[in-house]
Amino acid sequence: MSLNVDSLRKSIAVLHRSLEVAEAHKDNEDLKDTLRSGVIQNFEVAYEQCWKMMKRWLEMNISSTTADGVTRRELFRLIAENRMIDDVEQWMRYHEARNQTSHIYEPEVAENVYAVTHGFARDGLRFLQALETRND
Repeated sequence: MSLNVDSLRKSIAVLHRSLEVAEAHKDNEDLKDTLRSGVIQNFEVAYEQCWKMMKRWLEMNISSTTADGVTRRELFRLIAENRMIDDVEQWMRYHEARNQTSHIYEPEVAENVYAVTHGFARDGLRFLQALETRND
Protein backbone atom coordinates (compact mmCIF):
# COMPACT_ATOMS: atom_id res chain seq x y z
CA MET A 1 0.00 0.00 0.00
CA SER A 2 1.36 3.41 -1.01
CA LEU A 3 1.20 6.60 0.96
CA ASN A 4 -0.93 9.33 -0.55
CA VAL A 5 1.58 12.17 -0.88
CA ASP A 6 -0.75 14.63 -2.62
CA SER A 7 -1.05 16.91 0.41
CA LEU A 8 2.73 16.99 0.84
CA ARG A 9 3.27 17.64 -2.86
CA LYS A 10 0.79 20.53 -2.76
CA SER A 11 2.21 22.06 0.41
CA ILE A 12 5.77 21.98 -0.98
CA ALA A 13 4.56 23.53 -4.26
CA VAL A 14 2.69 26.30 -2.41
CA LEU A 15 5.78 27.05 -0.32
CA HIS A 16 7.95 27.29 -3.42
CA ARG A 17 5.42 29.57 -5.10
CA SER A 18 5.11 31.84 -2.06
CA LEU A 19 8.91 32.13 -1.89
CA GLU A 20 9.00 33.09 -5.58
CA VAL A 21 6.37 35.78 -5.05
CA ALA A 22 8.10 37.11 -1.94
CA GLU A 23 11.45 37.28 -3.73
CA ALA A 24 9.88 39.00 -6.74
CA HIS A 25 8.52 41.73 -4.43
CA LYS A 26 11.34 41.92 -1.88
CA ASP A 27 11.92 45.62 -2.56
CA ASN A 28 8.32 46.55 -1.88
CA GLU A 29 8.27 47.59 1.78
CA ASP A 30 4.46 47.75 1.80
CA LEU A 31 4.21 44.04 0.92
CA LYS A 32 7.30 42.71 2.69
CA ASP A 33 5.72 41.77 6.04
CA THR A 34 2.58 40.33 4.49
CA LEU A 35 4.49 38.18 2.02
CA ARG A 36 6.94 37.04 4.69
CA SER A 37 4.02 36.02 6.90
CA GLY A 38 2.54 34.01 4.04
CA VAL A 39 5.84 32.23 3.40
CA ILE A 40 6.15 31.39 7.10
CA GLN A 41 2.61 30.01 7.22
CA ASN A 42 3.30 27.86 4.15
CA PHE A 43 6.54 26.68 5.78
CA GLU A 44 4.57 25.61 8.87
CA VAL A 45 2.15 23.54 6.79
CA ALA A 46 4.87 21.94 4.65
CA TYR A 47 7.04 21.13 7.68
CA GLU A 48 4.10 19.49 9.47
CA GLN A 49 3.30 17.46 6.36
CA CYS A 50 6.92 16.33 6.06
CA TRP A 51 7.38 14.97 9.56
CA LYS A 52 3.97 13.28 9.51
CA MET A 53 4.83 11.60 6.20
CA MET A 54 8.17 10.51 7.66
CA LYS A 55 6.36 8.85 10.54
CA ARG A 56 3.83 7.18 8.25
CA TRP A 57 6.55 5.95 5.90
CA LEU A 58 8.44 4.34 8.78
CA GLU A 59 5.24 2.72 10.07
CA MET A 60 4.42 1.30 6.64
CA ASN A 61 7.91 0.29 5.53
CA ILE A 62 9.86 -0.57 8.68
CA SER A 63 7.43 -1.46 11.48
CA SER A 64 4.10 -0.18 12.70
CA THR A 65 5.72 0.66 16.05
CA THR A 66 9.06 2.08 14.83
CA ALA A 67 8.03 5.71 15.27
CA ASP A 68 5.91 5.29 18.40
CA GLY A 69 6.93 7.79 21.04
CA VAL A 70 10.18 8.83 19.37
CA THR A 71 11.53 12.34 19.64
CA ARG A 72 11.73 14.48 16.54
CA ARG A 73 15.52 14.02 16.47
CA GLU A 74 15.08 10.25 16.61
CA LEU A 75 12.46 10.40 13.85
CA PHE A 76 14.85 12.35 11.62
CA ARG A 77 17.67 9.95 12.49
CA LEU A 78 15.57 6.95 11.48
CA ILE A 79 14.58 8.64 8.22
CA ALA A 80 18.21 9.54 7.52
CA GLU A 81 19.26 5.94 8.18
CA ASN A 82 16.80 4.99 5.46
CA ARG A 83 18.36 7.55 3.10
CA MET A 84 15.26 9.73 2.89
CA ILE A 85 17.02 12.88 4.17
CA ASP A 86 20.69 13.83 4.35
CA ASP A 87 21.17 15.98 7.43
CA VAL A 88 19.47 15.33 10.77
CA GLU A 89 20.87 18.52 12.30
CA GLN A 90 19.48 20.64 9.47
CA TRP A 91 16.05 19.10 9.97
CA MET A 92 16.35 19.88 13.69
CA ARG A 93 16.97 23.52 12.72
CA TYR A 94 13.76 23.40 10.68
CA HIS A 95 12.00 21.95 13.72
CA GLU A 96 13.32 24.76 15.93
CA ALA A 97 12.21 27.35 13.36
CA ARG A 98 8.76 25.76 13.28
CA ASN A 99 8.57 26.02 17.06
CA GLN A 100 9.46 29.71 16.83
CA THR A 101 6.53 30.44 14.54
CA SER A 102 4.26 30.73 17.55
CA HIS A 103 6.38 33.74 18.64
CA ILE A 104 6.33 35.55 15.32
CA TYR A 105 5.26 38.87 16.82
CA GLU A 106 8.96 39.74 17.09
CA PRO A 107 10.28 40.99 13.72
CA GLU A 108 13.75 39.49 14.20
CA VAL A 109 12.25 36.05 14.93
CA ALA A 110 10.08 36.31 11.82
CA GLU A 111 13.11 37.26 9.75
CA ASN A 112 15.12 34.32 11.11
CA VAL A 113 12.31 31.86 10.38
CA TYR A 114 11.85 33.34 6.91
CA ALA A 115 15.56 32.84 6.20
CA VAL A 116 15.26 29.14 7.13
CA THR A 117 12.36 28.59 4.73
CA HIS A 118 14.62 28.74 1.68
CA GLY A 119 16.70 25.74 2.76
CA PHE A 120 13.62 23.92 3.94
CA ALA A 121 11.91 24.38 0.57
CA ARG A 122 14.89 22.67 -1.08
CA ASP A 123 15.16 19.88 1.50
CA GLY A 124 11.41 19.36 1.69
CA LEU A 125 11.35 18.86 -2.07
CA ARG A 126 14.24 16.39 -1.80
CA PHE A 127 12.36 14.46 0.87
CA LEU A 128 9.23 14.43 -1.31
CA GLN A 129 11.25 13.10 -4.24
CA ALA A 130 12.82 10.38 -2.06
CA LEU A 131 9.40 9.50 -0.72
CA GLU A 132 7.91 9.26 -4.22
CA THR A 133 10.81 7.06 -5.34
CA ARG A 134 10.42 4.69 -2.40
CA ASN A 135 6.65 4.84 -1.95
CA ASP A 136 5.70 1.21 -2.52
